[in-house]
Amino acid sequence: MCQSTRLPEGGCIDRSQPLNFVYNGKHYQGFRGDTVASALLANGIDIIGHSFKYRRPRGIMAAGVEEPNALIQVDANSARPQFSRKATQVLLYEGLVCNSTNGRPNVVAEPGGPLGNARGSRIPAGNGYRSFMAPNPLWPEPEQARHQATGFGCNPAEADPNSCDHLHHHVDVLVIGGGASGLSAARSAARSGARVMLVDEQESWGGHLLDSRTLLDASPPRAWIAAVIDELERSEAVTLLRRSTACGYYEHNFVAILERRDSHPEAPLPATRQRVHKVRTKQLILATGAVERPLVFANNDLPGCMLAGAVSAYINRYGVAPGHRLVLMASHDLAYQTALDWLEAGQELVAVVDPRPDADGELVRRVAARQVPVLKGHGVLEAQGRKRVKRVLVGRLSDDRQSIVGAPQRLSCDLVAVSGGYSPQVHLSCQAGNHPSWNQQVAGFVPGADPQDQHCIGAMAGDYDLADNLRAGLECGAIAARSAGYADNAEEPELPRCDSIAAGPAMAIFHLPHIKSTSRAPMQFVDFQSDETAADIERAAREGGEAIEHTKRHTLMGFGIDQSRLGNINGMAILAKARGQSIELAAASLLRAPYTPDGVVDPTGPRAETLFDPARFTAMHAWHLQQGAEFEDVGLWKRPWYFPRAGETMEQAVQRECLAVRNGVGILDNSSQDKIDIQGPDARAFLSRVHADAHLAPGSCHHGLMLNENGIVFDDSITSCINDHHLLMTTTGSTAGIQQWLESCHRREWPELQVYFTSVTEHWSTLTLSGPDSRKLLVELCDDTDLSADAFPFMTWKDARVAGVPARIFRISVTGELSFAIDVEANYGHYVWQQLFSAGKKYHLTPYGTEAMRVLRAEKGFAIAGQDTVGAASPFGPSLGRILDMNQPFDVIGNGAQGSYRGCTQLVGLRPEDSQMILPEGTRVMPAPTAPEPISKLGHVTASYYSASLGYSFALGLVKDGLSRLGETVYLSGTDGRMIAARISSPVFYDPEGERQYV
Repeated sequence: MCQSTRLPEGGCIDRSQPLNFVYNGKHYQGFRGDTVASALLANGIDIIGHSFKYRRPRGIMAAGVEEPNALIQVDANSARPQFSRKATQVLLYEGLVCNSTNGRPNVVAEPGGPLGNARGSRIPAGNGYRSFMAPNPLWPEPEQARHQATGFGCNPAEADPNSCDHLHHHVDVLVIGGGASGLSAARSAARSGARVMLVDEQESWGGHLLDSRTLLDASPPRAWIAAVIDELERSEAVTLLRRSTACGYYEHNFVAILERRDSHPEAPLPATRQRVHKVRTKQLILATGAVERPLVFANNDLPGCMLAGAVSAYINRYGVAPGHRLVLMASHDLAYQTALDWLEAGQELVAVVDPRPDADGELVRRVAARQVPVLKGHGVLEAQGRKRVKRVLVGRLSDDRQSIVGAPQRLSCDLVAVSGGYSPQVHLSCQAGNHPSWNQQVAGFVPGADPQDQHCIGAMAGDYDLADNLRAGLECGAIAARSAGYADNAEEPELPRCDSIAAGPAMAIFHLPHIKSTSRAPMQFVDFQSDETAADIERAAREGGEAIEHTKRHTLMGFGIDQSRLGNINGMAILAKARGQSIELAAASLLRAPYTPDGVVDPTGPRAETLFDPARFTAMHAWHLQQGAEFEDVGLWKRPWYFPRAGETMEQAVQRECLAVRNGVGILDNSSQDKIDIQGPDARAFLSRVHADAHLAPGSCHHGLMLNENGIVFDDSITSCINDHHLLMTTTGSTAGIQQWLESCHRREWPELQVYFTSVTEHWSTLTLSGPDSRKLLVELCDDTDLSADAFPFMTWKDARVAGVPARIFRISVTGELSFAIDVEANYGHYVWQQLFSAGKKYHLTPYGTEAMRVLRAEKGFAIAGQDTVGAASPFGPSLGRILDMNQPFDVIGNGAQGSYRGCTQLVGLRPEDSQMILPEGTRVMPAPTAPEPISKLGHVTASYYSASLGYSFALGLVKDGLSRLGETVYLSGTDGRMIAARISSPVFYDPEGERQYV
């Protein structure tokens, strides 16, 4: 098969091993060591896809992670295609099948490009904020068409059979970046005896050394790289991770790393497709390098417009010349190496265009000595062509580089290589809160002050000299090892000899002028993935985008999967110019994790399918299953909802369970109710500031409310005093949320208090006996404790032995009946449960579920925080103020907000005139059956049930000034649209004096 642009020799590929692959249904060939991108270029593929918004043809632009255009989908024809990946990062293998991610009917015949050019002015920046407003009925079809036009790839039809696992590491020195400075730092730290981990995202070690013709010790750099890696592999204290991307950098030097373990399907398939490494390191060395920055000019997105460094990479690493006639535009000396590489490959170099009028570095002179025209003080103002570059317009720049002087000249070419300097890869540093600062000398943002134990070296720090990078890596590795507690290395590695190049000053230029204004000139792209242009940024500035964050959201710049690695600095410079500022004054936006996009399965790891949302079971779960219980999810817990007998409906089962509790004895598995153990010398003092329970004596319990700063109820709980320094809080809300709130208050408001919080929900099984016969049953299994009303009053607790098992028994009730909550260690829960049923046969002991519990508590008017307090501004609204104790020596959180909330909604009872009608929960309460719009709303229904004990249906609701409206008739809308009349009553329907729970 013909590889039209493959050079006859050169590169790091293995030409003895050809590889066949399929791209967009056609068969091609590459070599071992190729990426999909290099193989496509070798086969003369110009168009790799189409742009997001304007559907313009796009080609390969870069050679690494910064590539914005070349998105492909591997195994796209299968039922389980992989997510879109960059062709520059997919290693070629035999039989690979891939497709471009867009293009209709195909990537070459896509008609969207010309249409996109025509409609470009009609889809300006911020269009998304103005679209789909009105008229509403006309938008669904255009919106669907727009979504189809902008999609990338296809979704899998089957579940992914591959898996991903997680691995934890603790190391002394973590080095991210396997280039020259990273390798030097890792070797230096390893020789000190430190535990070192070296990470790089590429298939091969060496970074940009593999893309250049630089000699180390008079030999190709691959020899030095192999020697360093061999030394590191022989060290037991060193871990090497190739094909691994450091995705995120977090507090306390915690780094998340994604390893791609199946990147080469010809190798034995690993047990897991990908692995997430969670690394905690004492010292972190960031050697992530820099990416080349393009220049902004008209039609700079045409296929054939590439980064200068990428052209060198494809020549030197893959033996591919991505064209035949090259025009190079560069604003610094280092890019002239691309011109020399191009000439060494035997290709025609049309001209070098340099915006600097006085460029005179060593590499500039070398190129000029090869009889190549060097147009100093000039710039490429426009690329021309339809599906590939055919020619460029070059003009002389004015002294301020804001306009073109004279008539531009036209140069015929099929490849434009551009370089506007380098942008240090500060992504990981930013994720840890390190704000980058502008460095005028390197014309880029470099890391600022290090907030953690991290070191930034090499090109990331703005140093692009190879000899300096090797030396900085050696010194930094020794410093990091010393900071981690290791002595200086006994044998300092020798630095390889390499030539330093005397480079002249670079020019900080970002946007080339055109003979037309920015808005009238052909599109000048800044963000290639999101199709954002210089005109878009200027428009955003005119519409109030003062900061880069405003502009990014107005234009979507930087929202692509490449995080605008190529265009971010250019966009900031154009914005600064539009605002009349210098880029030094522009604050760089902090970059977020992940460093590169990954599949959704990766962070979940083994926690997928049934493990993604794991269920939690109480000790009695097996017994509940045997009894045919129906379950409901309460958080992660599986709680018995009701226990139906043969032929019973849910309503019949719940009514039977309620009657059993009211007339005999019932038992509830309440083990999943959240419990927080609070201990410490200041436990009581702390709780009095958040819960108003300071007057608890040992052995007593208290029902209290927890308020936020606005005085709004967000939890009610029962706190039991074990001793003066030990409290147990049983909450109705989420343990994690309540405990987080308590710890936040402790850490933020009163860090001086000695108090500690531990969730003990899983430690205890809670078996709650309720009903008139509950004491009789418990006495039979608890002969060492006096359970009489005088010896064991309501809202107290005791240590006891139940069925021979140590237990805590609490006289608390959520049903309004005589109740005992028995806490035993979870391992004994099932045993005690069985013993209770054995002794309870004579009392017809009946299990009841959460639904019956809700009916029983509603009959007593007990409010549930979060259900019966929704919409209430304060505890005085749902009539819970009676359980508040604000007379504390220290102000309680939320107390200051109470005064302004008197007269708000209050919890009341509602009795429908139709005694069998169950009011829909959430229904609005209105003063009259009909009223002019807008209808005045008095409140809403919070809970509604039918009571077998009462013989009629009832409801609880929050009604404005409800307690002053007792006896009034209000109206509610039924599910069938008719109005239902109901009478406001007391919220307590059953045993209003509360005598049954005190016996």
